[in-house]
Amino acid sequence: MQVRSLVLAAVLASASVCAPACAAGVHAGALDIENPWARATVPGQANGAGYLEVDNTGSTPDRLLSVHSDAAQKVEMHAMTMENGTAQMREVDGGMEVPAGGKVTFAPGGYHLMFVKLKAPFAAGASVPVVLTFQKAGDVKVMMPVRPLGDMGHSADMGHSGHGGMNMPGMQ
Repeated sequence: MQVRSLVLAAVLASASVCAPACAAGVHAGALDIENPWARATVPGQANGAGYLEVDNTGSTPDRLLSVHSDAAQKVEMHAMTMENGTAQMREVDGGMEVPAGGKVTFAPGGYHLMFVKLKAPFAAGASVPVVLTFQKAGDVKVMMPVRPLGDMGHSADMGHSGHGGMNMPGMQ
C-alpha cells in the first residue's frame, strides 16, 4: 500500500510540473489558443513554421499584434496564397484581427507563423516557447509541441492548394 501511495504521489507531482507546458490550449481573457504546434526542421534550415487556432469567445474583437520566441531571431505572421500556380508567402502587416465570436486559424496552406533565422533546428518531440501579444488580452505564453516534418496537422486536406476555404480576416 505504501508503494502505491509513493507512485501516485510521483505521478501527480510530474503532472503538475508538466501541466503548464504540456497543456493542449491556453485561455487568456476571452481568447482560447488551441492546437499549437510547430513543424520539425532539418539541420541548417533557416526558417520554421508554427500553427495554432485563436478562438474569441467574447463580444468584442481582439488583435494579435506580434509573436516572439527565443527559438528564432524573429517571428512573423504570414499568409500563403496561390498566384499563377505558385505559392506566395507574405507577411501580414498590422497584425491579425480575431473577430468577436470568431476564430483565426494558422494552418498549413494558409496563415502561419514564420520563425525567421532559427537558433537551432526544431526537433520532433521537443517544444517551442512562444509569446503571443494581443491588443486586449496582452502577452500570452504558449508552448508549441514539434511534430515530424511531413505532418500537416488537423488540416491535411488543405495541402498547398490555396486556403482550403479558410476565413482570412485582418489581411491587409
